[in-house]
Amino acid sequence: MPIKIYEFVLAMLFAIEEINRNPDLLPNVTLSFTLFGAHCDSTTTEVNSLNLFSKYELINPNYICAMSSCDVILTGPSWTASTKIGTLLWLFNYPQPKTSITYGPFHPILSDYDRFPHLYQMAPRDTYLPLAMVSLLLHFKWTWVGLVITDDDQGVQFFSNLRQEMHRNEICLAFVNVIPVNMQVYIMRAETYYNQIVTSSAKVVIIYGEKNSTLEVSFRRWECLGTQRIWVTTSKWNTLTRKRDFNLDLYLNTFIFSHHHHEISSFKNFIQTVNFSTYPNGITLKQLSWMYFNCSTSISYCKTMNNCSSNTILEWLLQHSFDMSMNDDCYNIYNAAYAVAHAFHEKLIQQVDIRGMEKQTHLMHECSQLHAIMKSIQFTNPIGDPVNMNQREKIDAMYDILNFWNFPQSLRIKVKIGEFSPYFTHDQQLYVSKEMIEWATGNRQIPISVCSMTCSPGFRKSHQEGRAACCFDCSPCPVNEISNATGMDQCVKCPDEQYANKEHNCCLPKAVTFLAYEDSLGMSLACMALGFSALTTLVLGIFLKHQDTPIVKANNRTLSYILLISLLFCFLCSLLFIGHPNLVTCILQQTTFVVLFTMAVSTVLAKTITVLLAFKITAPGKRMRWMLVSGTLNFIIPICTLIQLFFCGIWLGTSPPFVDTDAYSEHGHIIIMCNKGSVTVFYCVLGYITSLALVSFTVAFLARKLPDTFNEAKFLTFSMLVFCSVWVTFLLVYQSTRGKFMVAVEVFSILASSAGLLGCIFVPKCYIILFRPSVNSLQMFKNK
Repeated sequence: MPIKIYEFVLAMLFAIEEINRNPDLLPNVTLSFTLFGAHCDSTTTEVNSLNLFSKYELINPNYICAMSSCDVILTGPSWTASTKIGTLLWLFNYPQPKTSITYGPFHPILSDYDRFPHLYQMAPRDTYLPLAMVSLLLHFKWTWVGLVITDDDQGVQFFSNLRQEMHRNEICLAFVNVIPVNMQVYIMRAETYYNQIVTSSAKVVIIYGEKNSTLEVSFRRWECLGTQRIWVTTSKWNTLTRKRDFNLDLYLNTFIFSHHHHEISSFKNFIQTVNFSTYPNGITLKQLSWMYFNCSTSISYCKTMNNCSSNTILEWLLQHSFDMSMNDDCYNIYNAAYAVAHAFHEKLIQQVDIRGMEKQTHLMHECSQLHAIMKSIQFTNPIGDPVNMNQREKIDAMYDILNFWNFPQSLRIKVKIGEFSPYFTHDQQLYVSKEMIEWATGNRQIPISVCSMTCSPGFRKSHQEGRAACCFDCSPCPVNEISNATGMDQCVKCPDEQYANKEHNCCLPKAVTFLAYEDSLGMSLACMALGFSALTTLVLGIFLKHQDTPIVKANNRTLSYILLISLLFCFLCSLLFIGHPNLVTCILQQTTFVVLFTMAVSTVLAKTITVLLAFKITAPGKRMRWMLVSGTLNFIIPICTLIQLFFCGIWLGTSPPFVDTDAYSEHGHIIIMCNKGSVTVFYCVLGYITSLALVSFTVAFLARKLPDTFNEAKFLTFSMLVFCSVWVTFLLVYQSTRGKFMVAVEVFSILASSAGLLGCIFVPKCYIILFRPSVNSLQMFKNK
């Protein structure tokens, strides 16, 4: 990476000049350096580059120069170079421990104090890099992404951490390209890696690994083949491209996570005004230019170097090589230079305090305690960022998110479009300015990278078997369930007092309803009840007016009056079932209904027994005439009614009726109705009435053929048949209806059964009284 070397040297020159101009840091002492040549082997991917300094050395990565006893070694950017520094020192006959600083990315291996006791890492930890990348993916709703890493410990660890964050945030990996470090192995698998990317539907790819590696070779190959993707990567890949670099016009976009630090505004001016002739220690423009062009694909640049002026070459390099702001590695070199200066400054102060100023010139070479000083160095650099050399107190990095703006002639500018800080609350960690992003599509519409389109409100995810969690179908929400947001895994059931709308995306309040008089059904039933009540009253009036006629006297007119009054109240009690229920009406409607019907049916039973005894017991030779004469049959009604009242007492004492709501029977409505309490007792009282009706029907059936002019046994038989048929039908229909229709069925059964008794028993008699009065006379009766 020759271009990087040029940037590193400029960053070092800038830092050294600032330090030497600072009167408060190393006063009366000049920090100087010497730059030796570098070598680039075009047959490998390694760059053997430079070294500096008499008091401050830089190695990058596999080259070393002579050092004094107080030299501090600067290594990087590759962490492997830092791990080999001990071996290199031994090869160059430097057996004593040397303090070394690495300016490359933070690596956990280099934190092993037992293995590297004199090594310091300038870069902060990248603990939250996976979270930062996942937060960006969530911000743009990219849930289907690819990953390309190098096959080394750092790549595998990054993959593990990234996968955990993705799993927590429901983001899926479409593919994972693990690029081998060995070039021969990579060449054998290159086609497979390429096919994984181009055949995948993922439009976003995360790249993590070292440059100047097989990963870069793979990346360049994809570029040559026209692979269009959105790349999310780190500052290792933020080099502004030249014509001989990546064809970024083919890319949809690139997002770079760079360590956050304040801008060094004077660095740009330094680059524009630097004069290499002022550096007497072997740093020449020709030397740096050769370092750049030696690995160039075009050798013609090297041949023409002698024909170019210094200003011309520098101007060309600045326009086509790199960004004029500091990247992460250059910023680490900048801080490393200041760390060394502060360490020497502290050492100088300590020695002056001990031995006096007269021995200062000799004390700078006594560096055995430099390491002890270095590990305790803490300072604030000139731009206000804190620097702590204690490796046990390494902070976690904050990130700037960078993006590129395109300009004519393949020029691009790196622009900061957001930040990520792990020290804020979760919902405030990421900030992205969408207005600052320039998409390759030419508009501000965010590209989509999903396996399945997000389910809209009203639908839920239905995961596809055997595929990643991000691949799913969208299924409509079930009845009375909603999803009011996009991409919901499960629908949410509406509360009982609400119901789902047609789109199943919100719950609406249910309308409270009941069998009201305003409803057409309630109004019809109420009119029927009032109509039958009026008819019953009319019949009673007719019977009272013609109470002395034979047809009224026959079959005990007192029982007829009791039956008519019972039927009148049966019709009226049905009105208790209509209207807004309350506790009083709930109790009255059930108890009144069963008691009145018990009276009516027991009256019919008394009438049928009266008919039967009138023709059986009063025959010549019978001894049970006293039953009719003594009025014993009149006790049938109160006895049967008292038994029913006993059942009602048990009902009200154990589980009485109460006001209840039904939120499920009718869609969009909450039905207020009376709950019968104990269903068992309710069916017991109905069963008691039914048993009375069956007894009445049996007795009437036995007396149906008895000879008599006004014998009503046939009418009683038919009335009981109608009554039983109505209530058997009620029991069947009642179980299959819900809501207010259950109430309507009960009311209709009351009206129908009561109307059956009224019509079958009294209508024929009223017909004779009103339309055939000649038949209803004592003379006609005597003639017969």
